[in-house]
Formats: sequence, structure tokens, C-alpha cells
Amino acid sequence: MSESADTAPPNSPFGSEDALRAVPRPDGTAPLVLVLGATGYIGGRLVPRLLAGGYRVRVLTRSARRVQALPWSADVETVEGDAADPDAMDRATDDVDLVYHLVHSMHSGRDYARLDRAIAHNVARAATAHHVGRLVYLSGLHPDGVELSAHLASRQEVGEILLRSGTPTLVLQAGVVIGSGSASFEMIRHLTEVLPYMPAPRWVRNLIQPIAVRDVLYYLLAAARAEPQAHGTYDIGGPDVMRYSEMMNGYAAVAGLPRRGITALPVLTPGLASHWVGLVTPVPSRIARPLVESVLHSCVVKDDAVDAVIPPPPGGPTGYRDAVRLALGRIEIDDVETSWVDGRVLGAPSDPMPSDPDWAGRTVFKDARSKPTTADPAEVWRVITEIGGATGWYSASVLWAVRGLMDRVVGGVGQRRGRRTLAEPRVGDAIDVWRVEHIEPGRLLRLRAEMRVPGRAWLELGVEPAAEGAVYRQRAVFFPRGLTGRLYWLSVLPFHGLVFSGMVNRIVAEAERTQGAETHPGS
Repeated sequence: MSESADTAPPNSPFGSEDALRAVPRPDGTAPLVLVLGATGYIGGRLVPRLLAGGYRVRVLTRSARRVQALPWSADVETVEGDAADPDAMDRATDDVDLVYHLVHSMHSGRDYARLDRAIAHNVARAATAHHVGRLVYLSGLHPDGVELSAHLASRQEVGEILLRSGTPTLVLQAGVVIGSGSASFEMIRHLTEVLPYMPAPRWVRNLIQPIAVRDVLYYLLAAARAEPQAHGTYDIGGPDVMRYSEMMNGYAAVAGLPRRGITALPVLTPGLASHWVGLVTPVPSRIARPLVESVLHSCVVKDDAVDAVIPPPPGGPTGYRDAVRLALGRIEIDDVETSWVDGRVLGAPSDPMPSDPDWAGRTVFKDARSKPTTADPAEVWRVITEIGGATGWYSASVLWAVRGLMDRVVGGVGQRRGRRTLAEPRVGDAIDVWRVEHIEPGRLLRLRAEMRVPGRAWLELGVEPAAEGAVYRQRAVFFPRGLTGRLYWLSVLPFHGLVFSGMVNRIVAEAERTQGAETHPGS
């Protein structure tokens, strides 16, 4: 197994071990599995491993188009709908043997606990009505006998609802998940890399038990093969019990960084700490807060009861430093399978940009530019698809950084969210403050703004063949909301000449430069 793989690929021994392979139905057909949350961080990694294990997979999603952009989309059955909708859940659970509940609604605003409760009741009802053989729910590790944070209390409540459904249920409770692209790992990584010294809340002294993402996937896969009578809540974790401060310095040791000085301060509340994390790391405060709250108390595995239901991973669970090493290996080779950055953003527009004829009768502001180039269309397209993240936006980097900082201050995702991979983006990917909404390979990339703006905004980058080379086309579109939206557009209009004209010129120049370097490698 590659040392750079924090989750073993679907065709590795991990994905094909007999203990993890599907047991055929009595009629010889493969069991059918429903995955709720298939486009999330864990779900996006679980689905290809279920397929490799011989399962048939069905996914329920609010956006079939989002699933179609994933590499395994052609191998699954897609049902479009919401997990809170009884009709959609009935369609999704029909003839299903096993349901993985990996949906968490903490991105849906302050009322997420109510929504998660409604979804849990709907899943429990549908599972019973359609005689599902098992429910598997991934919850959060937490101590007993203390007042839990709203996030952990909601996760616990969902587990209890599923356990009372009458369907055999396994609730697996995991702590901090260490893997490339996980929000917990990215928070640790950036705090450690950015700050040589860190004033921290008192919870850095609490004991926690992290778990490698590969081990989480192992337990989820193995849960499908548990004995039919298996039912209950089980803690899962890695072999290391450590303080959060030790996790940060453990990361520093693996990454080759000096040991970090960390001082626990009693004045940093969860709210202040999450805002601090939001400013220092790419993880926004609204995501950082439930992560911070989940370690307000010592959270360690209480017993090894899970071993009687699911045997430990072959070779034992992955140690913390090994998990960090594997995650960094994935990042180094730009092969991050799933990432927190691709999660849904609260308040972001979800509808696609209307076609031009639909603009009639409504206010719309546009900034359209184009430029011919001697570069091949394929070279221009390559430059377009590398935009954002470490590459940047090809112009006015200071202005982009300031705009991203403004967005973070008001609770948005901010510019430093980056992108999952430098490879060609797919629909649903996040790129800094934008979301990939539409792709026509080799021709058009449409991004939808997820920054906080008084309206709805899109950015299109495209290329068309020409008699001698190509034509690069770029269009920004803004639908203002009320007077505030109109004033916002007027206020940023002076900067468009710098930002958008600079993008056009630099993208064309970069395409011509790289094509020239390929044509004359020795020059």
C-alpha cells in the first residue's frame, strides 16, 4: 500500500478483503446500499469502496448534476431529492438492504438540529416501512454525564432516533478525523504551519483520541458485514490518546517544523476561538465552531466493545503520526480524494445562471471582455482550469486578498478556502470564494459566487477556436438585490478595470508563454 495514501484506493487490498466484500442475497444478486451524504467528505470516499466490494450503490442527492461530475457516477443509481422529504426517502429506500446515514446539516444555519432531527425520523420511518436490513450512522465521540455542545447533542439525538427505529442499527462514534481534506486536519495543519507560537483556549489540554480516515472507512465497510443482531452505539478511535496541543506538535514533527509554543488562556471562549481559527486558517468560523466545541471536553474511547461486533483493522488502527504522514503525502501529490471545501455553503445561491433570454425585464449588470491569442485553445483551457488556489487569479492579487478577508470578517468562506486539487475542476468543486456550476470541457468554465454579496454573481471563463489560435472570453454577471445590490456594483466598478482586464491579459499571456516554452524547450 502506498505511503502517500491516507485512504487506500478502491482497487487496493483494503477495498477487496473478504471481510469487507458484499455477501450476496439469497437469490445471488448483490446487496443494494443507500448512501445519504454521498457527496460529503466521508460519503465521497465510501461509495467507490462499496462498489469495489461488490455492492450495488444508490445515492440520494439534492443535485443529480453534482453527482454526475464525480468519477463513480456511472456506477451508481441516483435518486434526486431531499432526505427530509418522505416521498424522496421512500423512493430511495425501496428494495434497499443497508442505509448509511452520513448527512449532517450544520451548514444549514442555526436551526440545523431541528433539520437533522426531522431527517432522522424520516430515515427511521422509511427504513422500517421498506424492511431495510441495517442502518449505519457515523456520529461524534463524546463523554458521558456532561452538557454537550449543540453540535454533539444533535449528533447524539440522531443516533438515538435511529436506534429506536426497530431496524438493526450501528452508531459509530468517531473523534477528530485525520485525513487529507478533512476540516479537522486542515485546522491543525494551518494553525501549526502559520503560528510559531499560539495562545489557545484551555481545551488544548483536554485528552482526545483522533482516528485516521482510512480506519473510519474500514469500520463503515465492516459494519455492513456485522452479525444481523448487532445493534447499539460503539466508540471507534485510533491507538493514540493525546492532548490537542500534542496533536499540533505531532504534526510539526512530521512536517519537519520546529516545536510550537502553546499557552492555554482562560479567556478564549468557543466563539472567540472559532473566529480566531477562521482568521488564521482556511476553515471559516461557522465550521470551526462545532469542531472547537467537539473538543471542549476530553473525548476518548470509553471501551473496546466495538471489537465484539467489528474486528480491529488488519494490522491495528493507524497511529496519529502515520495518519498525518499519509495525509501530507496525498496533498504533496495533489491527490486529495474529497475535501471539506466542497461542502454546501449556507446562504449561497443554488440556482444556475439563467440563459440570456431570461434576463428580459430584470436588472442585470455585466462585464464582458475578450482577447484573441496565438495560443492553442487547449493551452488557454489549461490556464483557465488552473485558476484559483495556489495559482491565484492572474491579476490584482492584493485586491483579491482584501476581498477574501472582507468575506471572512462577515462570516463568509473567504479567499483562502482554496481548491481540492490542481487537476481540472469538476461541477460542485469549490475554488476560493466560487463554486464550479457548469463545465463544457475545453470550452467554458462557469463559477457561481459564494462570497457574501447583496445579490447573485457568476464568472464565466471560456475559449473558442480561431483561424490563428483562439479567442479568450470572460464575462462577469451580477443580479443585484435591491438598492444595496446596485450600490455594491457601483462601488466595485472602479476595481473591475484592474481585476477583470488584468485577468484577460494575464491568462492570454500565460497561455502564450507556456505554449512558447513547449515549442522551444531549449530557448
